[in-house]
Amino acid sequence: MPVRDATFGDALRSEWTKIRTLRSTMWTLGVMLLVVVGIGLLVASVMSGHEASGFPALAAGFFGVLLGSLSVITLGVLVISSEYSTGMIRTTLTACPSRSRVLAAKAVVFFSLAFVLTTVACLLVAAVDSSLISGHGVLAPSGSQWARATVGIGLYVALLGLLALAVGAMLRHSAGAITAMLGVVLLPLLLALFMAGESLQTLRTDLIEYSVPNALAAIYGIPMLDSGPHGWTPLWILAGVTVVALAGAFTVINKRDV
Repeated sequence: MPVRDATFGDALRSEWTKIRTLRSTMWTLGVMLLVVVGIGLLVASVMSGHEASGFPALAAGFFGVLLGSLSVITLGVLVISSEYSTGMIRTTLTACPSRSRVLAAKAVVFFSLAFVLTTVACLLVAAVDSSLISGHGVLAPSGSQWARATVGIGLYVALLGLLALAVGAMLRHSAGAITAMLGVVLLPLLLALFMAGESLQTLRTDLIEYSVPNALAAIYGIPMLDSGPHGWTPLWILAGVTVVALAGAFTVINKRDV
């Protein structure tokens, strides 16, 4: 058989085969779809027929997305950390010695899959929500709101998962990386809830403004505070953080042993 060096296309095909055949992918993304669609439609059905003056029609999807993003984060970590825990990473790097190429292929395949599935789920929820809770003082969605509630949310959740992948590559430990990411998502807002002192108000406000739940709420047009990032800004902030984390992951993976 002819022998040739592995290309980036080979790495992409390999990672696609892995991610679509792993049971963890089916479970995590299945739970994500169930939670995003199920809770989104449940909230819309509860709100239908009730007065909700000033509430954006598409914002009912926020609650399901917030919980569903935890499944995407978990899968992002497992995409890389599971290979270290099973020793499969040795086989992967034997077939494709370029560690940067392997990590880049994992990032591209995972991000694409997470973005497409999340966007499709959000589009379904947004379409049903807009029909169920229209009227009764609910704000009709504009084109920008539709874009943020579907593509914007899809990008944000996929970037959260990509950040988790970068953290998993640096820590190489599934439980540690998942715990770290849950802390990033939930801890700032939880800490802010217990900061009642007047001297801590500035820190409390900052923690709320830049927390992940508030970022998702801001993209939907229902931020927890009037100040802080609005519209598409939370997405650009997360993109910057993810780029920095990925740079750290590429640096670390090339400097240490398997």
